[in-house]
Amino acid sequence: MDDQLKFLNQSAMSEQRRRPRVVILGAGFGGLSAAKALKSANADVVILDRHNYHLFQPLLYQVATAGLSPNQIATPIRQILSRQRNATVLMDRVVDVDLDTSEVVTPARRIGFDFLIVATGARHAYFGHDDWEAVAPGLKKIDEATDIRKRLLLAFEVAENTADAEMRQVALTFVVVGGGPTGVEMAGAIAELARNTIMRDFRNINTCDTRVVLVEAGPRLLPSFPEKLSASAEAQLRKLKVEVIRGDPVVECSASGVRLQSGAEFDAAMIVWGAGVMASPAARWLKSDADRAGRVIVGPDLRLPGHPNILVIGDTAAITDAAGHVVPGVAPAAKQMGQHAARAVVAMIAGRKYPPFVYRNYGNLATIGRKAAVADFGRLRLAGFAAWLVWGFVHVGFLIGFRNRISVMLDWAWSYFTFGRGARLITGDDR
Repeated sequence: MDDQLKFLNQSAMSEQRRRPRVVILGAGFGGLSAAKALKSANADVVILDRHNYHLFQPLLYQVATAGLSPNQIATPIRQILSRQRNATVLMDRVVDVDLDTSEVVTPARRIGFDFLIVATGARHAYFGHDDWEAVAPGLKKIDEATDIRKRLLLAFEVAENTADAEMRQVALTFVVVGGGPTGVEMAGAIAELARNTIMRDFRNINTCDTRVVLVEAGPRLLPSFPEKLSASAEAQLRKLKVEVIRGDPVVECSASGVRLQSGAEFDAAMIVWGAGVMASPAARWLKSDADRAGRVIVGPDLRLPGHPNILVIGDTAAITDAAGHVVPGVAPAAKQMGQHAARAVVAMIAGRKYPPFVYRNYGNLATIGRKAAVADFGRLRLAGFAAWLVWGFVHVGFLIGFRNRISVMLDWAWSYFTFGRGARLITGDDR
């Protein structure tokens, strides 16, 4: 008998509950898509997240470079699901999953489940140098983005206030580690901020002297893109005066700067890390096999081997789908997996089989700056202004809420015509 049907016959659904309970860990793209897809399901849905908001991570770099405010790319989870009567939102932190009792463990409670969807995302990977995180923050959270914004803007203030030419140059030097979409977008945004947005704001410095260095350990930028588009992205960055270094990994990060394998050193006011990610501790909670990035190895149907009532999705899952495609850790893939997981749960509740997951790749996008981007849609490949327009429309479409979409579009339009960025606020302690 099929494992799915075996599970249904041996279901541990509580007799005290009228309907099965589906617990979703994480309200990112995957978890939220699963929750919304279960709106009409004959089940109680519990969404557990350590934050009270859903965050549109692809635009975090714009918060970090003063292009957008945090509220424009984040929406309260309770607001999103307020009309979904079968959904309950809990703000809590997962510390374990008890597979024997089918319970999620948090510091405050134990939450029983009949079905579990794990969508806890990923965090930064420092390749065995976790101490680098303090001096080279990454971009996964709002707090990290606002901290980077503070460091970035303070660096210009330090440069303005010093008469020491050497100290001024260090204050105007920024290093971005990692040549993936996050690194490319961040490097381009810092260069544009310095050369277009704030160039008239200071009296003692010329912000056009800002030095932005992008370091990629591999042979080319944007390795998930075709080589021609990678080369185009690098050329567009160089037009913004970004220094691109390839094939030379970082071997040391400190408060004063970075050192590369070749021996080259860069004293810098700020380092931004975008070189890699590591999955959440979900593999440890689930006592499961994981790949080198810590992602849970699941079957083609997204189920945890040996536990048909547990599905793992998004950046937490390592999967090659039924069509033989390696599923990337991007937002569209997470959303597709969330919707598939919801359909799988509905099918199992009804005693039906469900097909394996098939990833549909609708394209790859990365922006470099104003009128500069690359887009890969298979046979159709774009670079420059056309790709930038497509990137903008796609990202606005992915935002949750009409207000956020209109707000971001208006801000981008204003920035396009005026070169301005309205979120240039230094908040928190100034040191």
